[in-house]
Amino acid sequence: MENENTGLLAGPDGVKRCFWHGNLPDYLHYHDHEWGRPVIDDRRLFEKICLEGFQSGLSWLTILRKRENFRAGFANFELDKIAAFTDKDVERLLGDAGIVRHRGKIVSTINNAKRAREMVDEFGSLAAWFWKFEPGPDERPAIVDLAHLRANPTTAVSVRISKELKKRGWSFVGPTTVYAFMQAMGLVNDHLEGCVCRVQVEKERKAFKRPK
Repeated sequence: MENENTGLLAGPDGVKRCFWHGNLPDYLHYHDHEWGRPVIDDRRLFEKICLEGFQSGLSWLTILRKRENFRAGFANFELDKIAAFTDKDVERLLGDAGIVRHRGKIVSTINNAKRAREMVDEFGSLAAWFWKFEPGPDERPAIVDLAHLRANPTTAVSVRISKELKKRGWSFVGPTTVYAFMQAMGLVNDHLEGCVCRVQVEKERKAFKRPK
């Protein structure tokens, strides 16, 4: 049962975690094994920021359950392959009932792949670009609790990244979308205080070799 003050929920194993997975098996696995773990792989970073764009207006669980369909439709989110997509691919994807069929977001993903390719050429990797925005200790709360997360769906850093991406021609990368990406990819550790994964993720972040 969720504690309304702490936002923690005991799992089937009796261990306390962030409440939002609702003890749904696939969502629980995502919470325990993916969310907040630092990521350096460009393909995963690009996939996530694209899927966060598709998630806008929906629940992440909806997208998570369609993720394999998205991977199949979008060439496993390989930058060069998506950048070469044509109008024929847009129409193919609009006919794919396994994904979110939103023309603007589909076209945006193709555009963003081209922009991401430019950034890889300029910075060596997407990871090198994104991780340079990792918030410092002075930009993070002393304690990550439910009240803090509810009050901060965006941050100064996510606003900054969003603006920089838009300057580079990206779309569907608003500050809320970017912050959800930062949380998921480990640029911040927003597992709640008292969640079993918080300490695990913090250890991974300390051992994580930042890209240069």
